[in-house]
Amino acid sequence: MKKLLIGLIILAAVGYGLLSYHFILFDGSMKILKKTSIAYENTFVDARGTKKLELALKPDLIAAGINDVIGDVSKSIKKETN
Repeated sequence: MKKLLIGLIILAAVGYGLLSYHFILFDGSMKILKKTSIAYENTFVDARGTKKLELALKPDLIAAGINDVIGDVSKSIKKETN
């Protein structure tokens, strides 16, 4: 019983930690942004392909700073292709 309780506490702490960040998968990398509030929405985000514009329209991602990350990823892609 004691091990189960400790396991549940650890699982709850990990879950709380995961809900505090946005995990965004880009074409060649994965970026992590700190959320402004804890929520289930947009915890794991797929931004591969042409979905970057859709990200720029989500208010919680904008507040977390997604526009700066998209700009950095775009610059690194341009650098690699030149």
